[in-house]
Amino acid sequence: MFRCFIVFIMLCGISSAAQTIDPQNVQIARDSWGVPHIFGKTDADVAYGLAWAHSEDDFATIQTSYLAGKGILGLLKGKEGLSIDYVVQLLRARELVEARYETDISSDYKKVLEGYVQGFNSYAAKHPNEVLVKRLFPVSPKDILTFSVLQLCVLSGADQALKSIFDNSVLNTDFLKPGGSNAYAFNSNKTADGSVYLNINSHQPLEGPVSWYEAHLNSEEGWNILGALFPGAPSILHGVNENLGWAHTVNYPDKVDTYQLEMNPKNRLQYKFDGNWINLEVQKAKLKFKLAGIPLGITKKTYWSKYGPTVITKKGTYSIRLGAQEDIRGLEEWYRMNKARNFTEFKAALDMGAIPGYNVVYADKFDTIYYLSNGKLPVRDSAYNWIGTLPGNTSKTLWTTYHPVADLPQVLNPPSGYLFNSNHSPFNATAKNDNIKASDYDQSMNYETYNNNRSNRFMELISSRDKISYSDFKQIKYDLQLPQKLAYAVKLDSLFMLDEKKYPAAADLINLLNSWDKKADTLSAGATVFVMAYTRLKGEKSIPTIADCYRVLLEIKSELQQNFKAIHVPLGQYQRLVRGNKSLAVPGLPDVIASMESEPFTGGRVKARQGESYIELVRFTKDGPEIETINCYGASNNPGTKHYDDQMELFVQQKTKKMTLNKEQVLREAVKVYHPR
Repeated sequence: MFRCFIVFIMLCGISSAAQTIDPQNVQIARDSWGVPHIFGKTDADVAYGLAWAHSEDDFATIQTSYLAGKGILGLLKGKEGLSIDYVVQLLRARELVEARYETDISSDYKKVLEGYVQGFNSYAAKHPNEVLVKRLFPVSPKDILTFSVLQLCVLSGADQALKSIFDNSVLNTDFLKPGGSNAYAFNSNKTADGSVYLNINSHQPLEGPVSWYEAHLNSEEGWNILGALFPGAPSILHGVNENLGWAHTVNYPDKVDTYQLEMNPKNRLQYKFDGNWINLEVQKAKLKFKLAGIPLGITKKTYWSKYGPTVITKKGTYSIRLGAQEDIRGLEEWYRMNKARNFTEFKAALDMGAIPGYNVVYADKFDTIYYLSNGKLPVRDSAYNWIGTLPGNTSKTLWTTYHPVADLPQVLNPPSGYLFNSNHSPFNATAKNDNIKASDYDQSMNYETYNNNRSNRFMELISSRDKISYSDFKQIKYDLQLPQKLAYAVKLDSLFMLDEKKYPAAADLINLLNSWDKKADTLSAGATVFVMAYTRLKGEKSIPTIADCYRVLLEIKSELQQNFKAIHVPLGQYQRLVRGNKSLAVPGLPDVIASMESEPFTGGRVKARQGESYIELVRFTKDGPEIETINCYGASNNPGTKHYDDQMELFVQQKTKKMTLNKEQVLREAVKVYHPR
């Protein structure tokens, strides 16, 4: 079987391409935590090593990502994967990459992509039993970029726009969705020791295609960075190099527009545009899937208008349009950010304008801190309301240009000495007097203007401190306290207004809630009752009444008695961090600073699903960055291996491990050093 698979790979042309990278020029050093530190002569060598090391740790997830990007996920996941395959073809992601690859991707970055796919394909050739779908291979640089376009379109809300058109009945793209996050930067104006601090604290899913993988990349061409990336990404997506670092959080400006087309009553495939009837472009999406192990195929038509991807429904014909679908350079922009040596070079990378979203919180050893609410946002006609569905019959709504990064909300070196974002308003990024104003920006961008529990709690913590020590910095980052006034999307005031005398059947739970200090530590029984109530009430379309809350508390009481034979159940007994046979008490609630969201597990318990995941804390000193990190599980996704779950204890205790960018130290302390073969 192995020999047959090698022949298969060679027939696909991988053998000759892979010869451009000599594995002897690639060195992988595994530290005591199993984290790969990858060294090479060239950046392409390092990319090869990253693909190999990541495949050793999580080959299956990377394959799943590329199957989605290649539009053949149905061959692995059956009908469940078909919606992703359909969206890839509807968005014409591959056509975009084919049209732009030669002109838009620089020659040096092509080498990085080529090095990565050579490493990935070589691993597949050497480990054929781990291949999930043979048709996936060989993976090409264009496959990587196609998946990137898909993922960035989902980030930009393309899936939500399509779900709205389809009434949420067709698409299943949730496994590609990003989560929330925190990012803080402090410079010498605010720190007690005059150093610069950076908190990289994403709240991603703990597993799957948008979970974090930690790596250190180091080449003789000046690439030296430690941080995290998603499966299949050929560089660090946020992290720190010798001079600077950055963190991302998800932001929510208006990144996608929806249009209703005016259709010809005599021809359902014609729409009116500037007074003329235009034919929709029609293609056939050939979708393949397996059912009970049997390969099957269906054909579904996709449509395209001048606005972009188009769907025909019983309620009308709609198109969507977004910047993410018109640029393939997002991964290259991240690569440029990886290699920036100062703020000028980092800003030049951002000015590419290829990444269609994300907040950026930046810090460097030169005492610079910077915040940007990034986006590939179009220049829109102010005569229209861009929040709702737009008329799809006029060139006036067909935008064709984008705002430069200079037009977007940003703050550089505020006098306050700090910047922060927790997926809230970009107009609250620092101290009140240093903030920018929403009125100074194009209103059609429709940036978020709200605060949430995490931003409100951060403001409570920062307002009480004149200067921040590094100890303070870590205490803030790991805070488990809700703010004085709750700021959830659903108003929960009624939950704390119940009178135990009026509702004696729920008196014990009412007392637990009323005496709760609103902290999410593992010993808190009040936190357990609250999160169980929040889970039930968060989907309510109207504000929950006292009667609603009483009903919910009775349900919770019954559930606790049935599963735990008790009412007083500490959060750590109810909420667990689970990996294989290991199950640990884990703190956190949705939207506390040290956030955690969970899903049903077993025996009435829940297991952590999304929130605190990869954490990287940085202090820039005169001797270079001091780095500490932690991942929620471990460096490997392979059950039974040492590093499958060896970081869990530190993680739940809110502790970290020391890391370094120093090659000599890494090699001196490494547990294993080898070439990818």
